[in-house]
Amino acid sequence: MTASYNVLPNLDLLDAAGLKALILAQHNELVATQERLLSRESEVEHLKLLIAKLRRMQFGRKSERLDRQIEQLELKLEELESAKATSASESAIACSGQPSTTPTPAAKPARQTLPEHLPREAKTYFPKEEDCAECGGRLRPLGEDVAEVLEYVPARFKVIRQIRPKLGCASCERIVQAPAPSRPIERGLAGPGLLAHVLVAKYCDHQPLYRQAEMYAREGVELERSTLADWVGGTSRLLEPLVEALRRHVMSAHKLHADDTPVPVLAPGNGKTKTGRLWTYVRDDRPGGDSTPAAVWFAYSPDRRGEHPREHLRSFRGTLQADAYAGFHHLYDGGEMQEAACWAHVRRKFYDLQVAHASPLAAEALRRIGELYVIEGEIRGRPPEERLAQRSRRARPLLDSFHHWLQTTLTAVSRKSEMAAAIRYALGRWRALLRYVEDGHIEMDNNAAERALRAVALGRKNYLFAGSDSGGERAAAIYSLIGTAKLNGLDPEAYLRQVLDRIADHPINRIEELLPWNLAASVPPVPKA
Repeated sequence: MTASYNVLPNLDLLDAAGLKALILAQHNELVATQERLLSRESEVEHLKLLIAKLRRMQFGRKSERLDRQIEQLELKLEELESAKATSASESAIACSGQPSTTPTPAAKPARQTLPEHLPREAKTYFPKEEDCAECGGRLRPLGEDVAEVLEYVPARFKVIRQIRPKLGCASCERIVQAPAPSRPIERGLAGPGLLAHVLVAKYCDHQPLYRQAEMYAREGVELERSTLADWVGGTSRLLEPLVEALRRHVMSAHKLHADDTPVPVLAPGNGKTKTGRLWTYVRDDRPGGDSTPAAVWFAYSPDRRGEHPREHLRSFRGTLQADAYAGFHHLYDGGEMQEAACWAHVRRKFYDLQVAHASPLAAEALRRIGELYVIEGEIRGRPPEERLAQRSRRARPLLDSFHHWLQTTLTAVSRKSEMAAAIRYALGRWRALLRYVEDGHIEMDNNAAERALRAVALGRKNYLFAGSDSGGERAAAIYSLIGTAKLNGLDPEAYLRQVLDRIADHPINRIEELLPWNLAASVPPVPKA
């Protein structure tokens, strides 16, 4: 029996079986209707989500492009203001022959008092004299000068109140007072801990200054981006002698790892970007059992012309481990510098083929290269003589076999194929690829330099570009100090805090004392992840 809500049969004529069948039919129809409604509601929700997704796809790019333009303008201001701070310092030194102690007049808003809600820590600086140096009379309190410095400690701000009591002689009225403590930036409000935090946040944690200003505002401390930019420019100028000492240490090595990476740089005048380069040079002989401190030095150039590495390496003599960049090739002509090629670059070409095409030939090349890396893993940290012996005995036969396999395989594949290109890349650098089995000091690859550039690659995603060539130079300087601190197992922020606390009063002829390995005893190590 078929029932419907619109046509109801005469219930008086139905017996018990008919009524039961009618109720069952109506129940089934009700269930089916409910299922259709639920299906329709589900479809509506699905369509709403799909429409929202399509709208995000339609309008998201424009929104992201607007955000990118705003970020570019913010970063342009950061770099211009940092450059202004550096230029002001350089002008003062050029005019007087020494750093100026008088602030350069500038149209800046009046300095605000430091927030009252921040905790205060008082440090009192008494004169060294207990009695009057002129007449021997007793010194008595006359008053005090109080200055406040905004400092930063991990996870919180605080204000350090510097108190310098004035003492007067009861006999001759002479007044004595401890000299004002020096500051990293003359008359600046920022203490060394806060300056170190700003630098590490920008160049190590990849937070541009305008984002930092927003973060500090959430803690109740209003710091203008222009103020932070002044601090970056001032500290980079202050740290220049230390970076130069680091460069000398790196270039005195007998083996270096070298690499470079593009950095978009804002071109002056038109708001567009050009491509600059950051070059990295790494001294790290620890895999060969050497205890000489590891270090990395970065250099910036506005383009990739070969004259730049030639200038960077003008004092270097030894083995250069690098990629196949043509700008390096002229460095090897005189014989004072030897080329050691990178096996990681060779492996990467075969790996790309294996991922893209599941090529059996690429898999075989990867297997052979993997056997070489197994040997390197077993002898890492051993003395050069032992590494040389192990490589001669174990790796040399594998390399001879691999070379024969490459030559044979090249004749069996198409000359225009990607496999042929990968093989020619390896064979064309074979002499330089064999360099590591002839010298126990040399590494198999250039991964040390590539690791040093990771921070640049991560920062590039957040910065979008460097605001100017001088901004690229500042970045290279701070990357050098942060990267070297990390290579020596030090917390880079704690290290820079120590440096900035001392460098203003430190003798320039002993600047090497502030290099990371010389401060290791007073700087905490990098926390383990």
